[in-house]
Amino acid sequence: MKLLITLVGLVLVLEGLPYVAFPRAMQEWLRQLTETDPKVLRMMGLIAMAIGFLLCYVTQRTDLLP
Repeated sequence: MKLLITLVGLVLVLEGLPYVAFPRAMQEWLRQLTETDPKVLRMMGLIAMAIGFLLCYVTQRTDLLP
């Protein structure tokens, strides 16, 4: 449970970093994001999830990384 809470905290830090470092660029990016087709956003989300699950699997279940 401690690891899970730490990971959630790390995700929040990484998610907030662009807003602190580049607020105007993030506003423009979010404006463009709202104009993107929902099907494209869904596909991008599925790809990101698949990569995330793959990284979790590789790091936890294989000996590829020490």
